[in-house]
Amino acid sequence: MPLRHVLLALVVVAIWGFNFVVIKLSVEALPPVLAAALRFLAAAVPMVFFIKPPKAPWWIVVGFGLSFGFLLYAFLNVSIAWGMPAGLSSVVLQTQAFFTMAIAFMVLGERPSRFQVMGAGIAFAGIGVMALERAQGAGLVPLGLTILAAISWGLANVLTKKAGRVNAVAFTVWGVLAAPLPLLALSLLVEGWPAVSTALAGFGWDDAALIAFLAYPATLLGGAIWAWLLGRHPASVVAPFTLLVPITGLASGYLVLGERVTALEIAGGLLIIAGIGVTLIKRQPIEVPVRSD
Repeated sequence: MPLRHVLLALVVVAIWGFNFVVIKLSVEALPPVLAAALRFLAAAVPMVFFIKPPKAPWWIVVGFGLSFGFLLYAFLNVSIAWGMPAGLSSVVLQTQAFFTMAIAFMVLGERPSRFQVMGAGIAFAGIGVMALERAQGAGLVPLGLTILAAISWGLANVLTKKAGRVNAVAFTVWGVLAAPLPLLALSLLVEGWPAVSTALAGFGWDDAALIAFLAYPATLLGGAIWAWLLGRHPASVVAPFTLLVPITGLASGYLVLGERVTALEIAGGLLIIAGIGVTLIKRQPIEVPVRSD
């Protein structure tokens, strides 16, 4: 992967790490599923009126929107609202890299290299160290919902890869258009009209700022860059970069929310960085000397 592509991946990592803090603030201000619905409504409208649909099969576009928009953030927002710390969420959710590799292997036939498998193992050990340190206060249900969110993200990554080299912005905008209505229906079903109507009636500038960050830098900009990278590199190369998100997520949680960062978490972060490095190693072909008589 060229250096400029690596830098783009790191920009997404920084945005998505801080994203967990903003999600935490948004689900404290609004019903969690409604917050997700407003996020994707703002991301899709009015952009769909100015951007042509992507040149990809409709079922891939809709499938991406449902897996990335509806499933991922329904599970994630509820898990955070039910007590999952923002920093720990950023750790557990990155198991999506392994689900991405597994689904890409089953669906696309992408066989990870030996170094990618080794790097994933090292990074997973780092995530394990960080999760064990922080999981003491997390309930089983919020943790399980976050893992379901990770599986949904892995599916979205593979659908993005299957779409190929399409316009990344168009793919993201038209994809997430599939999410707001199912999310709103789920919000009305589980959160109820009184909670939804009260939240909408009291919607203020602070709420709008939270939704705007979630919709534009975190969803459109980050999603478009991610889709662009997945269209040019194997999923098993791109997905492991998100293993760095726990580092920016934990740092953001500490700086903004006052969440504690321990020595074990720092050690886990170093393991993740080491795992990323191993994952990106390319196996060099063995040159067989040609005999000249």
